[in-house]
Amino acid sequence: MTEIRHVGVIDIGKTNVKVAVVDLEKRVEIGVLKRANTVLGGPPYPHYDIDGHWQFICEALARLNEDHGIDALSVTTHGASLVLLDEDGNLAAPVLDYEHDGPDDLTEDYDGIRPDFAETGSPRLPVGLNAGAQLFWQFKTDPELEKRVVTVLTYPQYWVFRLAGVLANEVTSLGCHTDLWDPRRGCFSSLVARLGLESRMAPVRKAIDCAGRLRPEVAEATGLSPETEVACGIHDSNASLLPHLRERPAPFSVVSTGTWVIALAIGGRETPLDPARDTLMNVNAFGDPVPSARFMGGREFDLAMDGRTAEYSEADVAAVLKKQIFLLPAVDPRSGPFQGRQAVWTVDERTLSVGERFAALSFYLAMVTAECLDMIGADGPVIVEGPFARNSHYQAMLQSATGRPVETSEASATGTSIGAALLVLGDRQGDGPERPASSASVPGDSLLEAYADAWRQQMKATASSQNKKTSS
Repeated sequence: MTEIRHVGVIDIGKTNVKVAVVDLEKRVEIGVLKRANTVLGGPPYPHYDIDGHWQFICEALARLNEDHGIDALSVTTHGASLVLLDEDGNLAAPVLDYEHDGPDDLTEDYDGIRPDFAETGSPRLPVGLNAGAQLFWQFKTDPELEKRVVTVLTYPQYWVFRLAGVLANEVTSLGCHTDLWDPRRGCFSSLVARLGLESRMAPVRKAIDCAGRLRPEVAEATGLSPETEVACGIHDSNASLLPHLRERPAPFSVVSTGTWVIALAIGGRETPLDPARDTLMNVNAFGDPVPSARFMGGREFDLAMDGRTAEYSEADVAAVLKKQIFLLPAVDPRSGPFQGRQAVWTVDERTLSVGERFAALSFYLAMVTAECLDMIGADGPVIVEGPFARNSHYQAMLQSATGRPVETSEASATGTSIGAALLVLGDRQGDGPERPASSASVPGDSLLEAYADAWRQQMKATASSQNKKTSS
């Protein structure tokens, strides 16, 4: 048993900021506090509430430490965000919200300098989803900014800097469609030099490295020991992947759910990635390339439910399957394998009960997830992490659509905190509960399988119809 028992995890998602305490031996969360990740409108542009986050983090750590005791700290955040520091270690500019469309104004100019997909494994994405596009836009719209910037940090490592005073970058966030990383060569891409940032990128460290110990002023504010170790930090989808990399043989895939649904394939079939369909090459905690695909599934769920409570009866589910009520993509057309398409219901949605809407939406999300898995050559069992692990209808349809067993991770309310906590073990495995054997493939449900087949046929028909309209 390692001497570290309880790990405090700072988990900054696009929707919520969470602080959790993970029991490292039992691999479960024993305490969680969270706040909304509200975006501030500006000036100079929509940006994250860094000061508000920091105040919440310190207060949450103090409360959770008092309740449970915290022996070490780790950090995980969403991707597509960079932090620019001045010579004093303060923000040289607010941290841009990656959903701001400002970078789109310079699309043509940025496309002239960005590396191609073959170098970075990073598809060209809208708004600020390519962090390189953010930097380009920020420097062009604020000519003085480049003079102020001394250090560029990936987002998890900024919070590590606030905690431990250590400047670092890390490959899971650099490899998250930033355009700044070459995943096959394991080094910065040519874009870094084109942006003139070679000397300003903080040193690259491993996620499993110990970044340092808690700053004295942070220790005083939180009540934690100044000897508390802080791990280097990790991108959130890779945090979900890490426990499985440590514990199970390939092939398998992990579906990390939240605002984004991100599918990651380990040891699957060799297949070319299509950047036009939001596939990309991520990088795992050990620096290895991981074929991935994604869409904004959590955001789509919220948009389609539009504030309705997720209540349903088995009769609602049966009606959706029997009548083959379909929702076709894309609820949010800005990302995913069906970008640019507009969502279509195959029935008048005003006639749907709340339960029927929920069931059809759950099936829709499963079908889009199955498409993502197919595009990246996924094989073996599928492990669902995060909020969708609590949706049995999503899981059942995903299993029928893929023809492979679907497992869930019930231990973590956030889907990322367990993996982030494991960073404090470094290269050690540490003690933990024995992982259950992979669930055997459950015989397919004929209604689910028929629904999945019909959904795909409907998609083909819709695509053909749209193509005819476009050509005419």
